[in-house]
Amino acid sequence: QVQPVESGGGLVQAGGSLRLSCTASGLIFSSYNIDWFRQAPGKEREFVASVSSPGMSASYADSVRGRFTISRDNYKNMVHLQLNNLKPEDTAVYFCKAIGVAGEFWGQGTQVTVSS
Repeated sequence: QVQPVESGGGLVQAGGSLRLSCTASGLIFSSYNIDWFRQAPGKEREFVASVSSPGMSASYADSVRGRFTISRDNYKNMVHLQLNNLKPEDTAVYFCKAIGVAGEFWGQGTQVTVSS
């Protein structure tokens, strides 16, 4: 079963940065729209950012715009999410979702914890 794999999460102090990555064998990421979502404890999963296929059109949730940046590396078949100026309220499990003609594929998530 094809499943994206997220990496790059960790523990960071407020104001710090992390770079999340998403990739999947068996999927050509350049053919897929890629979304990032996050889910904090006790809260619903929420949209964070997306990048279109095959172009570079990106969109962001208001809560992260100006701090997070989504980008593609089609050569490495990866999508990155750069998280800057992190806040404690950014603490969540971050999920990658690939959307294309073959369907939707969710990853298992990577934990981001921001300490105050």
